Amino acid sequence: KVSPHISDYSSLRKSFTWDLIEKELDGLKSGGLNLAYEAIDRHAKGSFGNKVAMYWEGTGGEEERYTFAQMKELTDKFANVLKGLGVEKGDRVFLFMGRIPELYMAFFGTLKAGAIAGPLFSAFGPDPVRDRLQDSGAKVLIVTPDLRSRISGILKDLPDLKHVVVINKNNRSQEPLAPGDISYEKEMASASANFQIAATTEEDFSIMHYTSGTTGKPKGAVHAHIAALQHMATGKWALDLHDDDIY
Repeated sequence: KVSPHISDYSSLRKSFTWDLIEKELDGLKSGGLNLAYEAIDRHAKGSFGNKVAMYWEGTGGEEERYTFAQMKELTDKFANVLKGLGVEKGDRVFLFMGRIPELYMAFFGTLKAGAIAGPLFSAFGPDPVRDRLQDSGAKVLIVTPDLRSRISGILKDLPDLKHVVVINKNNRSQEPLAPGDISYEKEMASASANFQIAATTEEDFSIMHYTSGTTGKPKGAVHAHIAALQHMATGKWALDLHDDDIY
C-alpha cells in the first residue's frame, strides 16, 4: 500500500514554505531552471532512464511508448533543429497540431533551446492562428499537413514568421511540402542527439498561452520556468502522484 504524500494536512499547512518544493527540483548546473530538464532530463540521467515516460494511443488505435531516455534524445534533437534554424533564447515557437508524440518532443525541445513555446488549439481556424502569430511575433510554426493547408492563406500576413516545420507523421500524406517548408522527419534524422540546454533562469519565459478572445483580441500570457514549483506541488500534493502511477 502506498501512503499519501500528505498524511497530516494541518501540520503541512502550518510548516509550509516554497523551499519544501524547491528541494524536489534539481535545477541546471548554471544555477538556473528549465522545465524540460526537470520534466525529462534529470530522470533520463538517473534510475528512471528506461522507465516509460509517455504512453500514446492514436485515434486509429496506434500505440507508442517513450522512455525518459528516448524523450531526452528526441527533445535534444529537436532543440538542435531549432538552433540550426537560427532560433535564439526568447524567440517564440508556436505549435499547431493534435496531441501526437511529436507535439511533446517539439514542445520540450523548444524549451531546451531557451525559446518560448506557444501551443495552439488544433480546432482553430485561420483567423485565430493569424491573430496569435502576429501578436507574438512567432519566428517558427510547427504544424501537421492537414492544419498547414487550413492556414495556408494567412502565412503571407506573418512577416515575423521565418520557418514552417511540417510534421508528417508516418508519411500518411503523400503531398509534397510547400516551397520553403521544412520536413520535421528529415531534420530530425540528421540532427545531433547532444544538446546543452540554454542557461534559462527561473524568471525567463517558457510558455505562452493566449486568452480566448471572447471580449476582444486574444492576449498572450507568458509563464516563467519557475512555474515548475507549482507543477511539482500540484502533482505531489493535489493529485498525489507516485512513481508507478499512470497519469
